[in-house]
Amino acid sequence: MRFGKIVKLIFSIISICFPLSIASAQEIETPAEFAIIMDAETGFILFEKNADALMAPASMSKLMTLEILFQRLEEGSVTLDQEFHISTEAWRRGGSGSGSSTMFAEWNSWVPVEDLIRGVTVVSGNDACIAIAEALAGSEADFALMMTARARELGLTESTFMNSTGWPDEGHVMTARELAELARHMMSEYPTYMAYFAEEDYTWNDHTQPNRNPLLYRFPGADGLKTGHTEASGYGLVGTAIREGRRLIVVVNGLTSDRQRADESQRLMTLGFTAFRNYDLFAAGDIVGEAEVWGGREETVALTIRDDASVIMRREARRSMQVSIDYIGPIAAPIISGTEVANLRVTAPGMEPQEYPLYAAVSVQRVGIFGQMGLALNQLIFGGMTEESDGPVSQSIEPSTETNGSE
Repeated sequence: MRFGKIVKLIFSIISICFPLSIASAQEIETPAEFAIIMDAETGFILFEKNADALMAPASMSKLMTLEILFQRLEEGSVTLDQEFHISTEAWRRGGSGSGSSTMFAEWNSWVPVEDLIRGVTVVSGNDACIAIAEALAGSEADFALMMTARARELGLTESTFMNSTGWPDEGHVMTARELAELARHMMSEYPTYMAYFAEEDYTWNDHTQPNRNPLLYRFPGADGLKTGHTEASGYGLVGTAIREGRRLIVVVNGLTSDRQRADESQRLMTLGFTAFRNYDLFAAGDIVGEAEVWGGREETVALTIRDDASVIMRREARRSMQVSIDYIGPIAAPIISGTEVANLRVTAPGMEPQEYPLYAAVSVQRVGIFGQMGLALNQLIFGGMTEESDGPVSQSIEPSTETNGSE
C-alpha cells in the first residue's frame, strides 16, 4: 500500500471517531487569525476574516513560484523534461541538511522540471523552489523581484516577496484574499498542471513523503493546493475542492497546530458547500422585464441581460431575497437596442448587494411630429415630464430561481 493511502486511511478513521461539527449557518466563527472562503467560478466571497490584513504566508507563497514556472511552461520557454541545477545554495538552504522542507535533491545534481514541480506541490521542497528561482532568474533575490512584479500584473497589490520559499522574512507578506485570488487564477489559467497538487505522495532519491495537504485525505473532492507553517505564520492552508460541479477555495492561517489546521480547513470547506447555494436567476439573453419609455412609439422597452446572473447565499436567506430592476426613468426615446439603460439588483440578508447591467432588447423610435406636439401640450396643461427623466424607478420582480447543485 502506498504511503499516501495509509495516511488517507488514518485520517478517515480519525474523522469517523471524532466527527466535526458544522458551524451554525446563522454565524460563522473560526479560530484562524486569517480566513476566507471563495467560490472559484465567480470569485464571490462566502466568508472572510481579516482577509485583507498582511500576514506571513510561509510556504503558501510557493504558489507564486509555481505560477511563474507554469507561465514559462505555457509559453514554451521551459519544458517538463528540461533539467535545473541543484546549486550549493539550493542544497545548503533547502536540502537534506537544512532542517527545512526538502525533496532531498542531491548537491550539484540536475533534476527534471516535472520532478521539481512535484517537489514543491507534494512535499513543499525548499531545494526545489530555490533551483527553480535560480534557473529562471539567475538568483533567488532577482526571482523574488520577479514574483512581486508578476503579482502586480495579476492585480495582487498587497503581496510582496523576498524569496521563493516563504522562509520567514519581515518583508515577505501576502493576504488571505490575494492567496485565494492567486489560487483561482492558477486553476483557471493552468489546468494542465493542477493534477500535481492532488498527488498523495512523492519519492525522490529513495525518500517517499506524503502530500502535506490534510484535505486530500479527509475531504472528498479535495485536490489541492498548498500548506504553510513557520513560527511566525502559524499553520496555514490554501485548499480547494469540487462537489457536483461547484468548486470552493478556502484559505486559513495563524492556527496553532497541524491538527487544528486540518480540522478547521475541513470544517470551513464543509460549511461552504452545505450552508451556501448558488441560485441561478437569469441566463444570458433572457428578457428580465421592461422599463417605461417617454416620448417613444412604444410605452415600454424590454430589458435583457448579457451574462448569466446567479448569486450565492445561505439557504435561509433565499426566502428574504429581493430582486429589482432599477433605472432613472421613464427613459426618454429614442432608445438604441443594446444600450445599457438599467440595473438588476439583488439583495439578501448577510450578502453584499449584487448588480448586473440591463440593456434595451429592442430599439424604440421617438414619436413623430404630431406625437411630439401632443407631449408638449400635455406638459403645458398637466405638467407632465419633459425630456429629463422624472427620477429613480425600482420595480420588484420574482425570478424563478434554480439551485446550482442538489439541495
